[in-house]
Amino acid sequence: MKNIVLIGMPGTGKSTVGVLLAKSLLMDFCDTDLIIQKKYSKPLCEIIADIGTDGFIAAEDEVLADIKLANTVIATGGSAVYGKNAMNNLKNNGIAVYLDTPLAELEKRLLNIHTRGVAMKEGTTLGDLFNEREPLYKKYADITVGCVELSPEECVEKIVEILGV
Repeated sequence: MKNIVLIGMPGTGKSTVGVLLAKSLLMDFCDTDLIIQKKYSKPLCEIIADIGTDGFIAAEDEVLADIKLANTVIATGGSAVYGKNAMNNLKNNGIAVYLDTPLAELEKRLLNIHTRGVAMKEGTTLGDLFNEREPLYKKYADITVGCVELSPEECVEKIVEILGV
């Protein structure tokens, strides 16, 4: 089976849904944020503080452009869609699933976005980030799933149903 690549804003549940989806489909699971943290031996927020937002986006693109995975559910960082090389690699052997969550819901879920290690420039609001990224998520998505009123388990069921697996 092709990889399933979960994309979407921070707080959409990519990691939570990803683990459950991998279990239900007997696939491996990979959180790309963890790969980046391992490479740099520090949390995302420290990486971003050290090399800046643009530096982080470039590093993420480089790391994700080189990963080779098979039969894996991949939870990407919210900024992965900025990287053309990364997204081309991920979609080469994967189906991109956009977990669409409205801004109002994200604002409820993300109480302190800066401690999460989110790649966003100084002075940018969550709304600004949402408006900037949403067209990229839609561009790369093979499938869009609205999970806002669903439990993580129900979201998994919906993805499995749409994929027909």
